[in-house]
Amino acid sequence: MARKIKATLFKKILIANRGEIALRVIRTCREMGIKTVAVYSQADKDSLPVRFADEAVCIGPAPSSESYLKIPNIIAAAEITNADAIHPGYGFLSENAKFSRICGEHGIKFIGAGAEMIENMGDKATAKATMEAAGVPCVPGSKGILKDAKDAIKTAKEVTYPVMLKATAGGGGKGMRLVWREDEIEDAYAAVQREAGAAFGNDGIYMEKFIEEPRHIEIQIAGDQYGKACHMSERDCSIQRRHQKLVEETPSPFMTPSLRKAMGEAAIKAAKAVNYEGVGTVEFLVDKHKNFYFMEMNTRIQVEHTITEEVIGWDLIKEQILIAAGEPITGKNYTPKMHALQCRINAENPFKNWIPSPGQITEYHEPGGIGIRIDTHVYAGYTIPPNYDSMVAKLITVAQSREEAVQKMKRALGEYIVEGVKTTIPFHQKLMENEQFVEGNFTTKFLEEWDYVGESN
Repeated sequence: MARKIKATLFKKILIANRGEIALRVIRTCREMGIKTVAVYSQADKDSLPVRFADEAVCIGPAPSSESYLKIPNIIAAAEITNADAIHPGYGFLSENAKFSRICGEHGIKFIGAGAEMIENMGDKATAKATMEAAGVPCVPGSKGILKDAKDAIKTAKEVTYPVMLKATAGGGGKGMRLVWREDEIEDAYAAVQREAGAAFGNDGIYMEKFIEEPRHIEIQIAGDQYGKACHMSERDCSIQRRHQKLVEETPSPFMTPSLRKAMGEAAIKAAKAVNYEGVGTVEFLVDKHKNFYFMEMNTRIQVEHTITEEVIGWDLIKEQILIAAGEPITGKNYTPKMHALQCRINAENPFKNWIPSPGQITEYHEPGGIGIRIDTHVYAGYTIPPNYDSMVAKLITVAQSREEAVQKMKRALGEYIVEGVKTTIPFHQKLMENEQFVEGNFTTKFLEEWDYVGESN
């Protein structure tokens, strides 16, 4: 997929993030001949991104509100190091419209979506209305924000139960309630309103039909500054806990060629409807009858971009940078010829309610061999701070078939040694032995129905 680069590339990129994604961006920048600046909190002073970036600037104490979310500190770091672009990674400020806008006001290119696009796609009700107008299938529901609980009751009768009440500014599984009967609506509405107001500063609520036995399938997209867009097939993210993904794979074992074609075309419609610029995803819920519905658009790189890279041979971080620099995309859609799995290795105890396990890693050994990729920022002696996401690493396997990728993952998990903290490695080992998972027979409710804790005793 190599092509002659016509755009003038950035000279120096500041990475407004931490951990494995910061190191991931640094590596691609180095291969492209671009200088990098790592920003870090006091808790991350000994991190690998700080060690491997060309420059590093401390932007505050451990709490993310005083460091990685502190926009003035990040802009100041970019200005004193003469960075001409900022890569936000994922999480933190990656989908913050204010940050995108401020970068532009300071003459710094935000490597991601523009402020208006982030605002439109970040507000779930606006995003849904935009997709409906573009002809993208959407889950039946309210026409915008609900006025009050009475409006919710009226709408639920039209949509038919069960329904989901959702915060319009929500994310990460917060601000959501499943309602099965009319007599549950008022209490659920009040609960979502309280939670949404506290978590997002916006208590707007909308309603959607609850999709039973759903798969969570997303389409990777890219769009340039010239109106072109393409997709890079799908990822199945159905193995999740409380709406937090644990395992991803591509292609989906649920997918058919006709469904892939239809979902890919819908994703392109979605991208063109908002003149999408950058690398992102269009996320869908797919029911057991293979009907699919738009869920949301993520205007940033995803944690699971790795598996798409492995099956199509395309560096998506590089593509982000090239698009931001004004380079046109190739405009070609891709279908995976290989199969890839990703297990998120977190410092948590999955058999004790996933309690976080920060602390020092006393022993660390990575698996190796053909078809193994590990994206991580940890090492023996590294201390996982309690202040941030508990991810230790992303373990990726790629093979000719799903069966081979699963077998390779079993072997890799058996070789992976992380001592000093509890991790999710034992959970993933059990998952790779689960008959339903191995057969590709699962939905987003899989972990609610599988007694993996009982099996461990």
